[in-house]
Amino acid sequence: MPIHALLRPAVCRLAAIAILAALVPPLAAAASPDKPVRIVVPFAPGGGTDAITRTLAVGLSEALGQPVIVENKPGAGTIIGTDFVAKSAPDGHTLVMATFAHAVNPGLQPRLPYDTDRAFAPVALIGVSPNVLVVRTDSPHANVAQLVAAAKARPDKLTFASQGNGTSAHLAGELFRNLAGIDIVHVPYRGAGPALTDLLGGQVDMMFATAAAARPFVAEGKLRALAVTTAHRSPAYADVPTLAETGIAGYAAESWYGLYAAAKTPKHVVDRLNAAVRRAVQAEPFVRQAQSEGLQVSVGNPDELDRYVRAEEVRWRKVVEDNRIVAD
Repeated sequence: MPIHALLRPAVCRLAAIAILAALVPPLAAAASPDKPVRIVVPFAPGGGTDAITRTLAVGLSEALGQPVIVENKPGAGTIIGTDFVAKSAPDGHTLVMATFAHAVNPGLQPRLPYDTDRAFAPVALIGVSPNVLVVRTDSPHANVAQLVAAAKARPDKLTFASQGNGTSAHLAGELFRNLAGIDIVHVPYRGAGPALTDLLGGQVDMMFATAAAARPFVAEGKLRALAVTTAHRSPAYADVPTLAETGIAGYAAESWYGLYAAAKTPKHVVDRLNAAVRRAVQAEPFVRQAQSEGLQVSVGNPDELDRYVRAEEVRWRKVVEDNRIVAD
């Protein structure tokens, strides 16, 4: 029998095995991430981003079957922690919990160590939440209309606090100033705590505080919530109107959380992480945490996060440029 006839069955078997191997994804790829996952929080421990991330990490660990570790890397307006992830291995094992600052920094910081639009692979938008315009309960301004009238009567006399230049509280106030046609003075602090302390003490007149930071003081009757900054009312402040409802036409500003991996992370890894996030946000502890933060959970596909943040970047770059805002 010719040798080629003897080899034909073996060759056919090898070809069949090769075809099957091509059709079935490798086990390692299907299981990735296949070791502990680290989520970098680019803020100090104890804040709202830290709390949300740590609660999410519990559900992610269950969904992925891997430990999920939260690591705080604060500094330089979130740039230090974000840059760490930008330069990490593109394997889905190192993520960053991005926030409002991620969209603002490209317009605020003249020299970022990474290209925001190219250095990251979007994984999932977690959700959005309002800032809340608050005044002391003994303030003479009982509503937004009175506040605007007072600001127009006394230009550059009313002040608003923030946790620093370029933060959500700062830019929400600048947008309010622009759209209301008033002159109010920004007073930056190094953190929300000192800003709220001075608001409560009467050193400043108002603040566009995050929903989580304002909530306990509103509940205790120390601060009065005049309006929320989002386009729609927040379930956490159901009786509080939006700024647009109070007559500030076109006003909308929101804080948000979104997960990113390093650029070039394989699509199947990103998709698995996205699916894990969808499962994790349904866990009861996360639902409770989100409610306390005023967070409206809305997990879409990775492309939705990308489109949302690119639009936010364009919008806030204009506010930064129009108001000549510079980083601290």
